[in-house]
Amino acid sequence: MTSRAQVVPLVIIAVIALVSALQLAAAVFAPVAGALFIIALVWPFQKSLQHFLPKLLALALVVAVIVLVFVMLTSIAAWGFGRIGRSVVADSARFQALYGQLAAWLEGHGIVIAGAWAAHFNVGWLLHVLQGVTARLNTTISFWIVVVVYVLLGLLDTEATSRNIRRALSGETANALIGGGALTASKLRRYMLVRTVMSLATGALVWALSAAFGLRFAAEWGVIAFTLNYIPFMGPFVSTLLPSAFALAQFGSPQAAVLIFAGLNIIQFVIGSYIEPRVAGYALAMSSFLVLFSVFFWSFVWGLFGAFIGVPITIAILTFCAQFSSTRWIAEIFGAPTA
Repeated sequence: MTSRAQVVPLVIIAVIALVSALQLAAAVFAPVAGALFIIALVWPFQKSLQHFLPKLLALALVVAVIVLVFVMLTSIAAWGFGRIGRSVVADSARFQALYGQLAAWLEGHGIVIAGAWAAHFNVGWLLHVLQGVTARLNTTISFWIVVVVYVLLGLLDTEATSRNIRRALSGETANALIGGGALTASKLRRYMLVRTVMSLATGALVWALSAAFGLRFAAEWGVIAFTLNYIPFMGPFVSTLLPSAFALAQFGSPQAAVLIFAGLNIIQFVIGSYIEPRVAGYALAMSSFLVLFSVFFWSFVWGLFGAFIGVPITIAILTFCAQFSSTRWIAEIFGAPTA
């Protein structure tokens, strides 16, 4: 057996073991990943404040801003989902009847699975889903508390870690790691800035379209579109499907639901496929296949948080691959720059 033939099975086993470890120890690794992501975003702010404020005071201000942003985003998301969720529960009998009619129509066209699905669409099922969302919200708050603690400790050690890397490793390797880290942080800041601006634009257009059609909860649909747009592919799909289904229940007209669905998809397509890639530029370019794979893979590993952070993790991996000659081909194949 050749050395290459021996290495390939070992690499496959190592990858499987690593993925299993990340999934089983999600409570340990996921907060660390979230903390590193936030540190990359806020470190320039922390560094700037340290020029005219004591380090600990600057750190306290940065952490306060992080907590404020998290509370604001959580509050508006809970407001949007909560109002629509309560409306759905209140009108659950009507939704049950409408989806029963839809299931009968689908069964008439040979899609028999719709009936089995509709049989489970009832008040109890909705309450179970809402209870699950509430439990997930409590877990999410605990998760982000741990993340903030990691961010606090990480910001204190960032400069010391950089010095230790230069002392422990050779000059070329240290420069590659530190340079790769700085470049990754810069890309992640640009990614989040572009994603936030595009999410605001998407939310505003979804609100305008919903209001123009007379769809109830137009502002809430805009907030949901803004929130879910941070998750590529999956988020935009859900944020177009939900208001379309609600339109079917409100208007009782498949034509109105189809028109709203088409309008929402046009918004998502123009912003996501035309405007955003041009605003983001080549620095964040990667293949669409890799973006989709990142979302599904990391959501499999870490759930909803994994879907959110999957693309930033891929950006970081490709950036570090570009720093070393032995792995630069990976970055080149998937569209990362060769800097």
